[in-house]
Amino acid sequence: MIRMEIFDNQIPVFGQADDRTLNQIRVCARTADRVALMPDNHVGYGVPIGGVVAYKNAISPTGVGYDIGCGNKAVRLDMPGLELRARIAKIMDDVWSTISFGIGQRNNEQVDHVLFDDEAWRLKALAPLKQMARNQLGTVGSGNHYVDLFTDEEDRVWIGVHFGSRGLGHRTATYFLKAAGASDGMDVEPCVLSTQGDLGAEYLEAMRLAGEYAYAGRDWVCARVAEILGAPIVEEVHNHHNYAWREEHNGEQLWVVRKGATPAFPGQRGFVGGTMGEQSVILEGVENDHAHWSLYSTVHGAGRAMGRREATGITDRKTGEVKRAGKVTPEMMRAWVDRAGIELRGAGLDESPDCYKRLDEVLEAVSDTVRILHRLTPVGVAMAGANEFDPYKD
Repeated sequence: MIRMEIFDNQIPVFGQADDRTLNQIRVCARTADRVALMPDNHVGYGVPIGGVVAYKNAISPTGVGYDIGCGNKAVRLDMPGLELRARIAKIMDDVWSTISFGIGQRNNEQVDHVLFDDEAWRLKALAPLKQMARNQLGTVGSGNHYVDLFTDEEDRVWIGVHFGSRGLGHRTATYFLKAAGASDGMDVEPCVLSTQGDLGAEYLEAMRLAGEYAYAGRDWVCARVAEILGAPIVEEVHNHHNYAWREEHNGEQLWVVRKGATPAFPGQRGFVGGTMGEQSVILEGVENDHAHWSLYSTVHGAGRAMGRREATGITDRKTGEVKRAGKVTPEMMRAWVDRAGIELRGAGLDESPDCYKRLDEVLEAVSDTVRILHRLTPVGVAMAGANEFDPYKD
């Protein structure tokens, strides 16, 4: 396994990357002060998923992406795994009926939060979005977003969630990319805004609020699922992976954008999800030279190995004619789920483990920059159903 290679004397690439993904990070390096690429990488809009892109006095809305503040949260409960497994079917039914999955969903339970008093809602980009944001707070959405129930090596129960700022983040990103005249398409030069200009400063404030909104949503879902399980939360691990932070590296202050990459400073913990049929991990950053090159970043998941349409195929919606057969069948996905003994709710073929890299192989490429603290084995998985396109996902 290749842990890290330096391309063009400035681009550290952990693990492997295909030519198109590698070209994307090369394009990013033209306007950034530092870049890096994590091993769960694949092509993204302008900036690859797994890309770390840093600027001294600039910010990239392309790099942060449409799902501003998308991230992972894991909480450990004071509950034994034996109790979870004994009533997992009923628990997953309750999770599925209580938490809102799918596109454009409102939360069935009105959630109020102090963030709705924030002055940033007065920004032109955010003011029209406030009511929508209220309605959607605590909804999970679709795509690769989920609510999972796990047990660890000591048979303790964990809840893990993955989602971001929903329609608020998507519409905020759309507003600023349009205002900046950003190019459309995947293989484009990233939009970069000076943080000393009005538009860049407003974007940073809007990003901050969308990030707080994403945190609040994940907090609410974890607390609500813990309530369903009837057990208190005793430990929390929480990180964004589509966000930008002001950090010091080599004595310089930088805006570090991590798109599908998790911050992992020495001792900082993160929850990294695998696929629905495989283990996830709780890890922490470790100091060494490779960590320095990564700008103290690590993976955010297993990383896709197959595109969504490649997995599901293409069917004419009007006629039902199969234009291109998919590479993943229901039997293939069911085999993974049955082998793992998962109680599954929802999920389409494009989220089958067949579509992803193996998490252990991805982690091997960063194994000297992180330490695995816990391995989490999935017991129950809930995701939106098949045939849901989610514009808010990362």
